[in-house]
Amino acid sequence: MLYKAVVFGNTEFVFISDREFKKAEERFRENFESRHELGASVSIWQQGEEVFNLASGWCEREKERAWTDTTLVPIYSATKGPAAATLLLLLEKSGLSPLTRVREIWDTFPIEEATIAELLSHRCGLAALDRAVSVFDFEAVIDAIEHQARNWPLGSAHGYHPRTFGFLLDKLSLLLSGEKIGSQFDKLIAVPLGLEMWIGLPEAQFPRVATLYPGKMAKEDLLSDFYKDFNTEGSLVKRTFASPHGLQAVQEMNTPAAWTSALPAMGGLATAQALAKFYQACIGEIVCFSRNVRQWMSTRLVSGDDLILKTPTSFSCGFQFDPIDAFGKKFRSHYGSSNNAFGHPGAGGSHAFGDPDTGLSFAYTMNQMELDVLPNEKCISMVRALYGE
Repeated sequence: MLYKAVVFGNTEFVFISDREFKKAEERFRENFESRHELGASVSIWQQGEEVFNLASGWCEREKERAWTDTTLVPIYSATKGPAAATLLLLLEKSGLSPLTRVREIWDTFPIEEATIAELLSHRCGLAALDRAVSVFDFEAVIDAIEHQARNWPLGSAHGYHPRTFGFLLDKLSLLLSGEKIGSQFDKLIAVPLGLEMWIGLPEAQFPRVATLYPGKMAKEDLLSDFYKDFNTEGSLVKRTFASPHGLQAVQEMNTPAAWTSALPAMGGLATAQALAKFYQACIGEIVCFSRNVRQWMSTRLVSGDDLILKTPTSFSCGFQFDPIDAFGKKFRSHYGSSNNAFGHPGAGGSHAFGDPDTGLSFAYTMNQMELDVLPNEKCISMVRALYGE
């Protein structure tokens, strides 16, 4: 299990034993043997260094390209963390904070009293749009947002914004910097940290991208509250995941149009190594973010029943935590045993987080998707191994 070694006076660092690494490796192999994994990578960092790296499998079912630790793959909503971090940096550079009202930057934003913190923690109720607009038509989406009535009253609840989230960030980034999130992420985070991640993939990187494959729906999936609503015409959940429309099918994510879309909510492509290194910076093990920015990332702002995901969720400014009850007990452990670990999953199985209590960061990327919007057993089994379970 995790153990502590006291070094440099009274400073404590938490290390992972060889036993936990071996157990994590066994569970990685089990993904291929019994969980139908095709190609995947896992990367674990601690104290600013990569301490564990595995990559195996294939980039496509035809087995033409071996999957390696340099393989890129679309990571869906695991893009949201790096995108939110970019906006937080832009706020800091502009002398602003998440407590700034959105209208101080975006004067036609539809909710007068909303703060940027409320926007980043999925509380503004702009998840579903009444107007049918394309994910590729930025101006039309922004106009639809500006004329959208709230899906729920501000301050009354929260609900995940799977698609509109990225457009909200892009508009604020444009107003603050003159560029969208993807360009600013590259300048402020990816290049300085040497990350193999893009929100808007250059053509030269196309040959490195693995093919995604959709998961198959089982009977038990249809029984969940989320999928019941997702499959109900006109429901808030169904409308939300079609707002704006386009890039709904997995096959569409295997196209250059998707890779170059630079959508901050779902359009990133990365290696596991890049995601894990990014979260090392988020928890302060690698220098990139100020203490203020890291505090904005790591402070819970909302926790409770999610109107869209139909399960308890918890968010800071753009990042997700395991939800906790009034006694501080976790409802689940997607982010390990620490209550302070935060990150963001991607639909189908990609997952990444940082744990400031242990100095650990973790990332898993793959191309055989499952029907999950939250982390699934492939990555969670390895997380449990790292924390001695």
